[in-house]
Amino acid sequence: MNSPARRGLLERLARNDRAITALLLAVPLSMLTLFFLYPLFGIIRRALTGAEGMGLGNFARVASLPHIPRVILNSVTVGLATTFVCITLGFAIAFMLHRTRIPGKNLVRLALILPLLAPSLVQALGLIFMFGRNGLVNNWLGLDIQIYGFWGLLLANCMYALPQAVMIIEASLRRSDARIYEASLLMGASRWRRFIDITLPATKFGLISAAFVIFTVSITDFGNAAVIGGNFQVLAMEIYTQVVGQMDFNMGAVVGIMLLLPTLLAVYIQRIANQRQFGGSSESAIPVQPDRVLGRDIPLAAVVYVTAGVVALIVATVVFASFVRLWPYRMELTLANYNISMAGGYSSLWSTLLISFETALIGSVLLFMLALAQRELSASMARLVYFLAIVPVGVPGLVLGLSYVLSFNVPGPVIGALYGSSFLIAICNFYHYHSQGFLTMVTGIRAVPQRLEETVLCLGGNNLHRLRDTILPFMAPTLVSVFFFLFMRAMVTLSAIIFLVSPQLSVAAVTVVRLDQAGRSTQAAAFSVCIMLSVLMAMLAMRLSMRLITHRAATAQ
Repeated sequence: MNSPARRGLLERLARNDRAITALLLAVPLSMLTLFFLYPLFGIIRRALTGAEGMGLGNFARVASLPHIPRVILNSVTVGLATTFVCITLGFAIAFMLHRTRIPGKNLVRLALILPLLAPSLVQALGLIFMFGRNGLVNNWLGLDIQIYGFWGLLLANCMYALPQAVMIIEASLRRSDARIYEASLLMGASRWRRFIDITLPATKFGLISAAFVIFTVSITDFGNAAVIGGNFQVLAMEIYTQVVGQMDFNMGAVVGIMLLLPTLLAVYIQRIANQRQFGGSSESAIPVQPDRVLGRDIPLAAVVYVTAGVVALIVATVVFASFVRLWPYRMELTLANYNISMAGGYSSLWSTLLISFETALIGSVLLFMLALAQRELSASMARLVYFLAIVPVGVPGLVLGLSYVLSFNVPGPVIGALYGSSFLIAICNFYHYHSQGFLTMVTGIRAVPQRLEETVLCLGGNNLHRLRDTILPFMAPTLVSVFFFLFMRAMVTLSAIIFLVSPQLSVAAVTVVRLDQAGRSTQAAAFSVCIMLSVLMAMLAMRLSMRLITHRAATAQ
């Protein structure tokens, strides 16, 4: 067994493994350096560069602007209010889905999916159709509801962020152990005491994690603020105003840094909470079975049904408005709104489909290479790669997009040639969602049995055989889910690419903004419906692909 020939074979395999690992690591890390770290340092350098040279002059200029304290206060206020509402409603919905026997759970889940099918501004459009100056409620009931400003932005942000809160809190509730509840029941604890002493402490880190995710999403979102924010200025709109309105990139970079710092802090705390939540759970935990308690379920069902109904109604209003001739004065149905000639017609939709495909293909390959290489590294190197891979989650989309403008909108045959291309927008989309895709890929690759890989090598197979016969069959569902995740998010992204579009190349979400700003709100609704249909078709394609993979795996066994 320890013959010189076998030792030589093992040494050759080890050398080959090291070479392949180095190649798998070099490509994605080089891309991460060029398309994330380099632009990020570029925006920091631009913020520190003023007329007098390097220094804090730009920060002093921003601090001297009289409206900046109000903008910061507005951003923090709407962020905290959105967080409070989403955590409260998100916990109620997650508890209803996992701990009760209230009927209609699939309908509630369907309602929560709807905001994820479209750009964030669709919620704002729906609220304007319902409660705006020419909204149904104001016209039919003779009211004078002012939806623009804080309350409209709060409602729109809540509908956009609520599904994310529910998913995180659901994960916390799912990992509870039924044996703890049984022990407390034997000790005579009431339902209320079990809720206070077991349920809430068990989910506290999930609640903290969800809170910081929601806060980050709400203060960095651009779409809702642009459509329904009105005179309620927030930091996301301030960046856009400085860059697009005043062409002051230095000031835009400073405001971007101001938005970046609280976001990085929120992400750091969220990561700690997430590690505490899942680090303290047991894989052998017995799931808690849902039960029926009328005194609890009736008010809980009322809250959940109303919340889900409002979300579905707002999105349905956008769909309905896309078929109305002149909202709300001529309500006859028509397809005229889908005859879009302004803003390049449907060219931006086809461009977005291409860009989304590029994002998904490039992203899936790079993330697979990075996850594959990371598992072969030493513990210290693996932690470093992991840290670099999750850093992008702390950079708001607006800041990332602005950093691309400052770094790639320069003269030059190489870097400068990328600006204005679909490739650069696709790469920006990818690094905007890089961390989520990487975490999913790492989770999937951990499911590959290493003993099976060793068996293939012992039987004379090489690394290509190991990849084809062991890794890819187990990783196929993860690869499919990451591909479609990146595709669907790229279809609806607005903040990360708002600065990268040009008259020659635009994307669908930006077209919706331009149509709305031009007063063509029903055409904006029609274009939003086209985006939602595209994302829905991608979701159905993902479901079909997963079923085919599962069927093929079952047939092979």
